[in-house]
Amino acid sequence: MKYLVLIIDDEENIRLSLKGGLEDEGYSTVLASTAEEGLKIIEKQDIDLVFLDIWMPGMDGLQALQEIKRTNPDLPVIIMTGHGSIETAVKATRLGALDFIEKPLDLNRIIITINNAMHMKALADENVLLKKKSEKDDEIIGNSPAMQRLKEEADRAAASDSWVLILGENGTGKELIARRLHKFSPRANEPFIEVNCAAIPEELIESELFGHEKGAFTGATERKRGKFDLANKGTLFLDEIGDMSLNTQAKILRILQEQRFERVGGSQTIQVDVRVLTATNKDLEAEIANGRFRQDLYYRLNVIPIHVPPLRERKEDIPALIDHFLKSYALLNNGVKKTISDAAVKKLIQHEWPGNVRELKNIIERLVIMTPGSTIGVDDVAPLAVGGRQASELDRLLEMDLLKDARSEFERIFIARKLLQCGNNISKTADLIGVERSNLHRKIKGLEIDV
Repeated sequence: MKYLVLIIDDEENIRLSLKGGLEDEGYSTVLASTAEEGLKIIEKQDIDLVFLDIWMPGMDGLQALQEIKRTNPDLPVIIMTGHGSIETAVKATRLGALDFIEKPLDLNRIIITINNAMHMKALADENVLLKKKSEKDDEIIGNSPAMQRLKEEADRAAASDSWVLILGENGTGKELIARRLHKFSPRANEPFIEVNCAAIPEELIESELFGHEKGAFTGATERKRGKFDLANKGTLFLDEIGDMSLNTQAKILRILQEQRFERVGGSQTIQVDVRVLTATNKDLEAEIANGRFRQDLYYRLNVIPIHVPPLRERKEDIPALIDHFLKSYALLNNGVKKTISDAAVKKLIQHEWPGNVRELKNIIERLVIMTPGSTIGVDDVAPLAVGGRQASELDRLLEMDLLKDARSEFERIFIARKLLQCGNNISKTADLIGVERSNLHRKIKGLEIDV
């Protein structure tokens, strides 16, 4: 990228000397002999960096610096002076100058300063873009009555410091609700730490949550802070809490009650102040009845329950979600947003969406990439088998995090279909799929297949 540098100095030899040196290094330059002239140039052109002399007739450099920072606060300004003093340098820095260079100018130092300035500007621009993208990704789309109630519930809960249990099927957006709860809470400026309980092996979850000391176990080469420690003063979001083992549930219950813990291999007690949000796609009361979830932990977590509705219960939000995802994926199409026909939207609305919003997002991404034209039509949607079972079930399987869950769900779907083909005759089905009748009986019972 060729950066445009503005040089403001009343001495012509300085302007021309600096112009020649910078252009030899590949920069473009524009010159001004007064601060007033320089400010007019900044209004009309996209300047990347300013070299500004302090001592000039009329408006001096410090006054010009104040005006530049008022109208273009992110524009890097490097002050130049032949009469430098610590007091002037401090004042210029306080007014927003990036650096302070004394004359006679050293081209090597100037190039280093420019490179540093452009690097910092690039990081700042990237940070702004990431922040905007993050805010956009965290946006909860939909104005259906169900979503309006959900947002109102979340906003009321956010104002308190109470713990929240977020319930809903896979892909409904439980994480977005957790982020909204944090964003509008008194802890919004503190950390938001997320833990996927289903993705961490049981033998590592203590280290992940509480941290460990150096030498606590093989591979612990240095001290590591745990998620509870990192979330101090902020919010800890425990996603998929229903997949946590009973052993880990017992350990975490004490920590949640006392907000004190020791790192693995350590003896020092660490006190934290953490708001805990949890989420699960499981029926925890049924899990308690089956002995897979602790009742005392459930009551501790379930202070404010919030249920996120599945997409099939708010289909009026589908057009808005489609438009949102088309805008998000415009970058995949060289920045051009694809359109979608009304017929294609109606076809998508007919689908039951067992994978919920996540399934819809994946399908829109696929359509943006695979549709050759600028408009997605009903014929483009049809090959995805939207409205049928095959595509939706496959998407749901592929969205699962754990192999064992996907395998169990596939077995359940496969056996249920084969039973249907065989008129629910277990012996015939066992012969068809090549398993022992007794083994099939156990599978049907274990997978809770309705025969």
